[in-house]
Amino acid sequence: MTEILDALLVGVVVLDDADRPVLANAAAREMGLIRQRQGVGEEAHTIVRTLAGQVRRSGVTRVVELDLPRLTPGDPLGVNVRAVALDGGRVAIEAADVTEAHRVARVRRDFVANVSHELKTPVGALQLLAEALLDATDKDPAAAIRFAERIKHESARLGRLVSELLELSRLQGAEPLPEPEPVDVDKIVAEVLDRTKTPGSAKRIEVASRGVRGLTVYGSENQLVTAVVNLVENAIAYSPESTTVTITTGRSAAPDAGRSADTGPDAGHVEIAVVDQGIGIEPRDLDRIFERFYRADRARSRATGGTGLGLAIVKHIATNHGGQVDVVSTVGVGSTFTLRLPARPTEAALAIPPSVEIGGTP
Repeated sequence: MTEILDALLVGVVVLDDADRPVLANAAAREMGLIRQRQGVGEEAHTIVRTLAGQVRRSGVTRVVELDLPRLTPGDPLGVNVRAVALDGGRVAIEAADVTEAHRVARVRRDFVANVSHELKTPVGALQLLAEALLDATDKDPAAAIRFAERIKHESARLGRLVSELLELSRLQGAEPLPEPEPVDVDKIVAEVLDRTKTPGSAKRIEVASRGVRGLTVYGSENQLVTAVVNLVENAIAYSPESTTVTITTGRSAAPDAGRSADTGPDAGHVEIAVVDQGIGIEPRDLDRIFERFYRADRARSRATGGTGLGLAIVKHIATNHGGQVDVVSTVGVGSTFTLRLPARPTEAALAIPPSVEIGGTP
């Protein structure tokens, strides 16, 4: 019986009429429902004893969700607890770990709050500008033109935010990734150069390309173009005028040094790096810049019309293709973002992990 209980993922505890544990499996101990107390031996968690007392007095089964503090530092342990009264004053406790579900709920709440905040700013600005435009139409034509230009700017920002939210939702499981197909990296680079020509010219920034030609990756061409465009546009936004942004393509070593770089299912990776001469990123921000809505420089990001979603989209595209994106940066010198993708179709590229960050309706 003990072996069977220890094989369960749920915690199982039976308390006697004095709240002493007479049965407990390994999962219950790992969750902290049963703890070792010096000089006393094993005893049930205070919350478990309280719940058992309520069930014992009422005789009614109770099901509750609790956050239990961990013995080691970290987020509380979320558990779904079911307590059932047995004969002789005993109480059976069943507890399932729902910490991940609680984390997903927190992420969803944070996401909704962030989206609401981000949408509130341009929507509020549009409302105020529209009212000012109405007042200035007859009295001050020059001011009316300025207000109209601001409305155009804010509406473009709002449209981009909505578009990127939809794109991120698609990448995180709303729509499956198309069947991976061979994609010409030279074609990706050419498309990126064409799309970023206008924003680059506006700041007199040259967007150049160099590196190995004739490379191939596997996945969705549209998504890969979107990822590299986001990296280049980000580089342009955070670079001073009259500088250069360079797209560099190359091949990295195979994960297994014993394999040839040109054969086998693990035949190395293709790297697409975007190098800028911009303001750089502080070391404290490097681990967070791929989070949704995170901005290392909020004032500058708002001035450039950034949404805080571009790098999050890049990260999800890389993950969905069985690759990754890395960044190396020096403040005042510039940054290098490297998109690393499998050079051959792999299981990682074919199997898209389900997202838990922006789930659908529960």
